Amino acid sequence: MALRTLIGTGDLAAHLGDSQWIAVDCRFQLADAAWGEREYLASHIPGAVYAHLNNDLSGPLTGVNGRHPLPDPQVFVQTLIRLGVSRGMQVVVYDQDNGMFASRLWWMLRWLGHYDVAVLDGGFRKWIAERRPVASGKDVRPAGSLTGTPNPSMTFDTADVASALGRRETLLLDARAPERYRGDVEPIDRVPGHIPGAVNYPFLQNVDDNGVFLPADDLRRRLSAALGSTPADHVVCYCGSGVTACQNLLAMEVAGLHGAKLYPGSWSEWSSDPARPIARAQK
Repeated sequence: MALRTLIGTGDLAAHLGDSQWIAVDCRFQLADAAWGEREYLASHIPGAVYAHLNNDLSGPLTGVNGRHPLPDPQVFVQTLIRLGVSRGMQVVVYDQDNGMFASRLWWMLRWLGHYDVAVLDGGFRKWIAERRPVASGKDVRPAGSLTGTPNPSMTFDTADVASALGRRETLLLDARAPERYRGDVEPIDRVPGHIPGAVNYPFLQNVDDNGVFLPADDLRRRLSAALGSTPADHVVCYCGSGVTACQNLLAMEVAGLHGAKLYPGSWSEWSSDPARPIARAQK
C-alpha cells in the first residue's frame, strides 16, 4: 500500500535497498545554504539522494517572484529523473526533523501528479536517535523515468490572492511565527506584516518538541480551530517563501482536511510590490 502523508522510521528501515523505494534528503538551513549538502555528505540514510532547496526545488529569482519560486515544471521533472525518481516508486522525503523542508518536495511531487510520497516523521534526528544505519559520501541512483504535469488547482497566484481579499469564502493561512505575522519583526523580507485578512497558524504547532507530528485527531482539532467555518478546499496556505506552508498542507492532509491550496510566492512575493496592501497586528 502506497504511503502518501507520513512514514515512520521503522517502515523506511524495512525498505532500505528496495529498488522501488527512494529516499530524498532535503536538509537545509536558510542562513547557510550549503549546510544541508555538507551534512548529507557526512551522514545520511543509506541510499538517499540529496535535493537542494535553492538549486533543485526552486526556480530563478527575479526580485518580484519570491525567495523560493516554483521551478519550471519540466526542469523539475528532469531534476527528479536525475535523482532517480520513476513513476510508481514510493518516495520518502526527509529533513533534519520537523518536515519544514521535506514537505516542500512532498507537495511538489503531488503537484506533478506523483502521490506516492511520504515525509519521514521526525526526520534524520529521529533516525539517528534510534541508532539506525547511516552512509557517507554521495549516493547515486539510476536515472528515473518520470513525466508529470502540474495541477493548477493546487495553487493560488498573486492575482488570485488579490481577488480573494475581503471575500469570506477564501481563508489565507499564514504559517510563519507569530512575531513575523504580527509585523513585530521581519528578518528576511522587504517589509513586516501579513496579507490582509490572513489567519496565523504557525507550522511548528503541528509537531512536538522532537519534530514528530502530533496525532491526526490533535491536528484536526488545532487546524479546525484556525479554519473556523471555512472548508478545507477554500484554504490557501502561505508563509515567507512557499516552503513551511507546505508543512501546514501536509498536516491538513494527515488530519483529513483535504484540498487546501498553496500560494507559492507567499509573503516574499506579495511584499515585493509596495502597491499591495499589508496588515499588521494592533499593539
